[in-house]
Amino acid sequence: MIMRNGILRVGIVGAGRIAEVAARTLSGLKECEAYAIGSRTQEKADAFASKWNITKAYGSYAELIADPDVDLLYIATPHSHHYRVTRDAILAGKPCLVEKSFMANYKEAKAIVDLARERKVFLAEAIWTRYQPAVEIVRKLINDGRIGGIQLITATLCYPISQKPRILNPEFCGGSLLDLGIYCLHFARMFCPSEVVGLEGRCMKSDTGVDATNTMTLTMKNGVVANMQSSVMCVGNNNGVIAGTKANIVIDDINNPQRIILNTREQALVEDIRVPQQITGYEYEFLACRQALIDGLLEPREIPLDETLYLMQLMDVRYPMDE
Repeated sequence: MIMRNGILRVGIVGAGRIAEVAARTLSGLKECEAYAIGSRTQEKADAFASKWNITKAYGSYAELIADPDVDLLYIATPHSHHYRVTRDAILAGKPCLVEKSFMANYKEAKAIVDLARERKVFLAEAIWTRYQPAVEIVRKLINDGRIGGIQLITATLCYPISQKPRILNPEFCGGSLLDLGIYCLHFARMFCPSEVVGLEGRCMKSDTGVDATNTMTLTMKNGVVANMQSSVMCVGNNNGVIAGTKANIVIDDINNPQRIILNTREQALVEDIRVPQQITGYEYEFLACRQALIDGLLEPREIPLDETLYLMQLMDVRYPMDE
């Protein structure tokens, strides 16, 4: 992969809210740029490009994929639409960074990963928490024995976002699990990647039939239990706790950690760590992809494709599109 002047030229697929965050992030990076935007209409693409000073605007995803100057495609459509556009991009030899949820189900995820590996095209999941500095900070505390042996992990992520049309729409693979619960699962797996030997889940469904609030309990082969909750109906504390035999670690926000707090068994504060100042928090995934491409890798170090598949299999549910 040859980047002009070492700058990763990103083509953004989709022009919604997440695409806006990506464009704002890229505008603050010197190593990367929002080079092109592809939308379903030329009018929307032009407006997006004008707002974010993007060089090229395309009124279709196909035109964006065909642009030879794009180094990486950032797939920012709803996850119900990830499969087709990602498949088209990989067939065209375009490296892809695909927003979470990576695909709508495990079957799609496995097919896309297999295709990327067959074609030797770079592919990554854009689960931003996996790339953030907080991950290595927490892992070092654990590996240094600061909390003893991990016994229990808890994670909550709840936002009252059910008013957004996509969130409760089964045709768009809506529901709490793929939008919010996925962060809880990644949180547990980032710090305890042991094999899952037991999984129990409960949910309260919305009137449209998708999960509005859910709970999940994972039992790990190494004896650790992870208890998680997510909801699109309420306000949660959104904390994560890693409980060890000597102490615990509390993360203030599992979606975008800013504070990492180490407590003794008596809940006395030992250390309060603040993460580095960020643009949006998305910058780390773009920088990681840039480095992986420079190093000739076909997937990022931070979230291997086998781990993406493992999580997609744990979350596998059925939607109308699967009938």
